Amino acid sequence: MTATDPTAWEGSLGRWGDYDRDDPFGLFEGLRRAGPVHDVTLADGHRAFLVIGYAAAREALNHPDLSKDMLSALARDGAVVDEGLPGPAFARHMLSVDPPDHTRLRRLAAGAFRRARLEALEPRIRQLVAELLDDLAIGGVANAPVDLVAGFARPLPFAVIGELLGIGRSDQDRLSGWFATLFAPHTCPEPPAEAVAASDAIVGYLGDLVDSRWDAPTEDLVGDLITACRSAMLTRQELLSTLFQLIVAGHDTTTSLIGNGLVLLLEHPDQRDTLLAEPDRVPAAVEEMLRVDAPVPHATFRYALRDTTIAGQEIPAGVQVLVNLAAAGRDPGRNENPDAFDVRRTGAAHIAFGHGVHHCLGAPLARLEAAIAFTELIQRFPRMELACSPGDLRWGHGDGLVLRGLSALPVVLDQEVRGR
Repeated sequence: MTATDPTAWEGSLGRWGDYDRDDPFGLFEGLRRAGPVHDVTLADGHRAFLVIGYAAAREALNHPDLSKDMLSALARDGAVVDEGLPGPAFARHMLSVDPPDHTRLRRLAAGAFRRARLEALEPRIRQLVAELLDDLAIGGVANAPVDLVAGFARPLPFAVIGELLGIGRSDQDRLSGWFATLFAPHTCPEPPAEAVAASDAIVGYLGDLVDSRWDAPTEDLVGDLITACRSAMLTRQELLSTLFQLIVAGHDTTTSLIGNGLVLLLEHPDQRDTLLAEPDRVPAAVEEMLRVDAPVPHATFRYALRDTTIAGQEIPAGVQVLVNLAAAGRDPGRNENPDAFDVRRTGAAHIAFGHGVHHCLGAPLARLEAAIAFTELIQRFPRMELACSPGDLRWGHGDGLVLRGLSALPVVLDQEVRGR
C-alpha cells in the first residue's frame, strides 16, 4: 500500500469515511506513519487527498492554493462533494468562501465573539449550566442513569448560541430537534425524507426570523447582520447562510467537545480528581481534550485551485483536499506520549480549531463554555460514573468526517456527596 496509489484503500479499508467512528485513532495513526498525504476515494465516490499529521495539516490549512469557495468549485468541474442540505441558498458563509469575501463576512460576525461580549455573556452561561445541573439532579434521583449528551452537552451550547442570536427557549428546542435530525447519520446515497423535512423547516424558520426583524433589527447577532444586510454589506443569501453556519458551528462542535471531554474524565478518574483539587487547571485540561479527541475530525471543505504540492505530494487542480485534525494532536513528532490523556501536560499542541485565516471564530466561546461546564459538573457530581461499558459508547451523531459526536453518554451521578 503506497501513499500515492488512488486505489490502495479499496477492498482493505473501503472508501474514506467508512471507518469505525467509535475508535478511529488507530487507523489515523497507521496512515500518519505511512505518509503525510494519501490519495483516497471518498464514500460518495469522489477522489480526494487526505492530509494527516501535525506539520502537513498546518501547511494545508494555510496553503494559498487551497480554496474553500464551494460554489465556484461545483461550477468549475463537479469533481468535489456537493454542499448537501440545505443546498446552495445556505452555502455562502465564511467557511465556504475565500478572501476577500471571507474577510468581510468574518468581520461582520466577529463582534459577537470579542472579549467584552464574552465577559458579558459569562454570567448567563453559568446560569444555564446551573439550571441544567439542577435538572440532571432531578433526573438522577436514587442514582438513576442520566444521559449527559441529551441533558447537558447538547442543550448548553444550543442555549448559548440562542442567547447570541436572540432566539427564545421554545424555538431553541424546535431548532435543536431539526438539526439533530438533519445531521443524523444515514447509509443511503440520498438524504432520507426526515432529513429533507428538517432542512426545509430550518430554512423556513431562519427566513421568517430575518423577515420578522428586518424593519426593527434586534440588539443581538441577528440584528447586527440584518443591519449590515440593509446597508448592502452582505447579501440576503450570505445573511441566511451565516446564520445557518453560526448555529451549526456554535452548538455541534461544542457539544462534541463537552461529550468527548467527559468520556476522557470518566475513563481517567485520577485526572478528574486532579481537576477537582486544582480547578485552575481546567482551561489547560480543555486544550488537552481538544488535542486527544478533536470534536471535528476533519477540517471543512477545501479543493486545489491549481496543480500544487503539499508535504511533497503533488495534488492536481480541482480535487478536494481533506485535512485530518484529529490525527494532528496525536502526532508524536509534536507531542510526547501523544495517546496519553494528561491534564497536567504543558504546551499541548493541536489544531482542533483549525489554523490560518479560517481558524474558528467561535473558539474563545467554545473554550469558555467548556471550562465552565467541566468545572461546575465535576464539582457538583464528583463521583459520577459511566452507566455502561466504555465499549458500548457510540459516536453516531454527525457524518464521521467533519462532525463526530456521541449518540448518548449514560452516567450515574452519585450526587449524595455534595450539593450546589
